[in-house]
Amino acid sequence: MKTEIIGNIIASRPEASAWRKSWRKISVRWLKFNAVGGIGIVVQLVVLLGLKDGFHLNYMLATVVAVEAAVVHNFVWHERYTWADRSQPSWRKSLPRFVRFNLTNGAVSIVGNIGLMQMMVGVRHMNYLIANGIAIALCSVVNFLVSDGLVFEERSPPF
Repeated sequence: MKTEIIGNIIASRPEASAWRKSWRKISVRWLKFNAVGGIGIVVQLVVLLGLKDGFHLNYMLATVVAVEAAVVHNFVWHERYTWADRSQPSWRKSLPRFVRFNLTNGAVSIVGNIGLMQMMVGVRHMNYLIANGIAIALCSVVNFLVSDGLVFEERSPPF
């Protein structure tokens, strides 16, 4: 009984309610981010596979191109789905955001993927597709935080 009363008092506090709403909003956005990212992983792996096995490009060059293909894919879907409540009404207004996305998420993804691929494939001789999946997973949390705080922020700066 005492626990229930205390729980009701805490739950009725305005800051507790605001915190729950905020947490719920972040959780939903995180799920959307991962859904888009999941499709982006498929895009990245298909491009990587095609460039490496189909065109016999070096795995490092193929990784850079594959990551950029996924970055472009993910931006379009994050703009229209994940952060649709913060999107710009035209491509002209979205262009600065796309540049920020490429400079932040693109950089994290490319630098992270290249560094991790070099370590896992070049040094440890791991299968390049498995290594790429691991690299993607490790970069995703950083990319979400950067996207939410800098790229798709409530009020985008002019750059």
